[in-house]
Amino acid sequence: MRRSAFLLPMVAVLAAVGLSSIYIVDEREKALVLQFGRVVAVKEDPGLAFKIPLIQEVVRYDDRILSRDVDPLEVTPLDDRRLVVDAFARYRIADVNRFRQAVGTGGEASADRRIDGILRNELRAVLGSVTSNDILSSDRAVLMQRIRDGAIAEARALGIEVVDVRMKRTDLPTENLDAAFQRMRAEREREATDERARGSEAAQRVRAQADRTVVELTSDAERQAEIIRGEADARRNAIFAEAFSADPDFFEFYRSLTAYQRSLQGSNSTMVLSPDSEFFNYLKSPTGNPNNASPELARQ
Repeated sequence: MRRSAFLLPMVAVLAAVGLSSIYIVDEREKALVLQFGRVVAVKEDPGLAFKIPLIQEVVRYDDRILSRDVDPLEVTPLDDRRLVVDAFARYRIADVNRFRQAVGTGGEASADRRIDGILRNELRAVLGSVTSNDILSSDRAVLMQRIRDGAIAEARALGIEVVDVRMKRTDLPTENLDAAFQRMRAEREREATDERARGSEAAQRVRAQADRTVVELTSDAERQAEIIRGEADARRNAIFAEAFSADPDFFEFYRSLTAYQRSLQGSNSTMVLSPDSEFFNYLKSPTGNPNNASPELARQ
């Protein structure tokens, strides 16, 4: 009984010591074996490993690609148009030994602060060397490449590999939104005024051309009408002359009847004429000769 009472604690202690000397590295992580704070082994391959219990300890780091959001940063491009940039980075711990030496016991939280500083410096340096139009254009992927390349060089000293850097959003500072809106509105109004001026100029050209065409067509039409009218008048006069030469008395009679028809209308029933006027010759005499008129008509 005494031997069993002594052996059971010993077995328990040995089991505990044996278990504490074994550790497992997951495929999503890397491990460092520390002895009194000094790195004595690096375990990057997943699986079972051993360490000296009570003397050595295991520190684990994530081996996956991590993401870090940078706090919104205000930058000033070359055209002094301030912008607020919201960016993020993707990185992974490439060298756990160097990473441990760089961040110490702070771990990934300390690394995040260091990465923030690196990204903020690179964002200010690269975005400050171009205009705001370059930042807001579709070609800003080139700028992100420059920022990533600069961050890679600085992060290598931390044992970190920067995989990618991207801008999520680019805005104007809150206090500049109204001024920017007014400036954009003024620019659009200026463009609209220019477009209206160009449209008015084009309309004036079209109207001038149309007016010139109207004048030319009207002049040509009037010229042709005058020609046709002259030819018609000449033909009419020729017909009248031929008719007059054929029977002068009938021609005079016809002209007198036409004059009576035009003058003696309902709206013009009063005429003031001399009693011996030749206008009423055919009313006094069928032949138009006043000497052949009847005495009653002659007295009238």
